[in-house]
Amino acid sequence: MAQARMLAPLLMNQLHLFLPCAAGVEGLLADEVHAITGASGQDLLVARGGVMLRGMWRDALLLNLHSRLAQRVLVELSHSMYRNENDLYRAASEVAWEIWFSPKETFKIEVTSQHSPLTSLNFAALRVKDAIADRFRERRHGVRPSVETHHPDVRVHLHLTTDGATIYIDTSGEALFKRGWREDKGDAPLKETLAAAMIAASGWDPHGDDPQPLYDPCCGSGTVVIEAAQIARKIPAGILRRFAFEKLVPFQRHVWEAMLDEAERQIFQIAEARPKTGGPVSVNDLLTKAIDRIDTLFNSPEVLAFNKETDSASDSPEEIAEAVSRMLQSESRQRFAGGIESVAARLNGLCPEWLDGAFAKHRRALMSLKFPTGA
Repeated sequence: MAQARMLAPLLMNQLHLFLPCAAGVEGLLADEVHAITGASGQDLLVARGGVMLRGMWRDALLLNLHSRLAQRVLVELSHSMYRNENDLYRAASEVAWEIWFSPKETFKIEVTSQHSPLTSLNFAALRVKDAIADRFRERRHGVRPSVETHHPDVRVHLHLTTDGATIYIDTSGEALFKRGWREDKGDAPLKETLAAAMIAASGWDPHGDDPQPLYDPCCGSGTVVIEAAQIARKIPAGILRRFAFEKLVPFQRHVWEAMLDEAERQIFQIAEARPKTGGPVSVNDLLTKAIDRIDTLFNSPEVLAFNKETDSASDSPEEIAEAVSRMLQSESRQRFAGGIESVAARLNGLCPEWLDGAFAKHRRALMSLKFPTGA
């Protein structure tokens, strides 16, 4: 293990990262990655279904913390040609797994493919698993990590094309759309990464010279407006969750804590300047119960939540548009004349007791957001 820790820093400054995303979001993700890491040119390439980045270990941590559009942050460990499962075993055997994790961590192999000639992806995963276990046995005096299929410490991704095999290690763990704040998903929840992509595609910029209001007329469980509020307050997407990289060998707690400290500093800086920043964020939904829930959770002028005059879901698009127009011109709309305020980061399942427990568990809880004092 000591040798692995000495070797790891030498390799952590020349990583090939891949950030998968939803189809059509690649260009927006590339812009986001550039904003987070400063990468450009040949160091930042748009690919089908994601973005490729030449960067450092530090970039992987920053992207996990700040990216709203990426599904994961993967580190490429091997790329080779293959014809059968033995070629996959050989490729996985040549990866220095010992510089990434120890036998104490559990692991899992996940396989995706595009036109692979192999008849069984499960057998392909098994051969990669065998290669990892055998390498550890050889270098750790017979000790190997265990496989855990449900909640592994380490996820290894194998992607197969017609004749190419790429092996990645996952620095994210759970998919990045899981921000760490949602408890009650509600009906047909929108993934946070998709909500963020919608906002990015709209061009909405609360930090520009002329910030415009953002209005969500069918907020549902509030995913879009929560993403928008966090963007306006510069609250990192991943500040409330844990990541797989925290259990990997290159991880250094003090480096990560410094990143969180800087993120926290920006949150408070925006909070102090909030009368001068952003444009209003307001929400609405066709269902009275959705608005009642928001009104219960937000007992402050910081979120404008209103319901149209009727609850009928059968109204025509013209009627809905007319109702939205009336609401935007209503007296309550003037409550946002002073600019953006904060929006609490938990619309569903929030109760007053949550705040005490969350603050005890997460010292990074978002103090700049005002939570309800009663339910």
